[in-house]
Formats: sequence, structure tokens, C-alpha cells
Amino acid sequence: MPLTPLMPSRRLALLSAAAGAVAWALVGCSPDVPLDPSWRVDLDEGRRLLASGQATVFDIREPDEHATGVAAGARLLPMSTLNQRVQEIPNDPQQPVLLICNTQNRSGAVIKALREAGWTNVRFVDGGMSEWARRGWPMVAPTARP
Repeated sequence: MPLTPLMPSRRLALLSAAAGAVAWALVGCSPDVPLDPSWRVDLDEGRRLLASGQATVFDIREPDEHATGVAAGARLLPMSTLNQRVQEIPNDPQQPVLLICNTQNRSGAVIKALREAGWTNVRFVDGGMSEWARRGWPMVAPTARP
């Protein structure tokens, strides 16, 4: 069945629900909450999907963490701004989205919240940027958000 655009009121309701879910994740979700294993992508696969353009990758670390270097091509979306910017995360089942943070604790919490709000296309990168750096993979200086 072809996808139809969301009516403006439906889209607004969905975004409001997502913002509320993300707010919950920011304050109430323990990193020890068990996550569905299908929501994980190992670091090698995450790097491959980013490099090939097969997934949009959001680095949800904070600006001081971005300053240490980011994966080339990742979009910067600090977790502290998610409530205001959740609409930037595509909610199209045909468009894979990966979240990466430092170790996957924050991205795991955000994935749980987004899944509860209706996102089915999001997964998180297991190992995070700390493992990326440990492996010596290339990182670039962050660029300002357009």
C-alpha cells in the first residue's frame, strides 16, 4: 500500500507525542532498561551504512563531546535539543536511521522513546563513538548545523 502524507494535524500530534516520549527518555529511562536486540546495529555495520549512504546517522552526543571529533557524514543532534528538534528524525519506514552516542546508553534510551512514539525505522549503534575512537577510525571536526 502506498504511503500517503500525514495530515498536518496528525503530523503535529505525532511530533508532540514524540517530543513527550523523548522528554521521558531524557529524565526517566535507565540505561539498564533491556532493549530489543533488533534495535541494535554493530559498529562495523553502522560505519558501513553511514559510508554507503544507506542510513541517516544522528550523533546525539553533546557539543563538548562533538568537539573531540565526529564520524564524517553524521548529523549532529545533541540529546539536550531533541525535544525541540525531534521532527528532524525521519519517520519513514523506508529510510533507516541510526543514533550514536558515546557508549550507546543515551542512544538506547532515545530509541526506546522513539519506538514508543511510533518510529519503526530507528536503531542505535552498539559501542558508540568511544569504540569508534578506540578503533582509530577517522573522525572529523564538527560543522555547524545548517
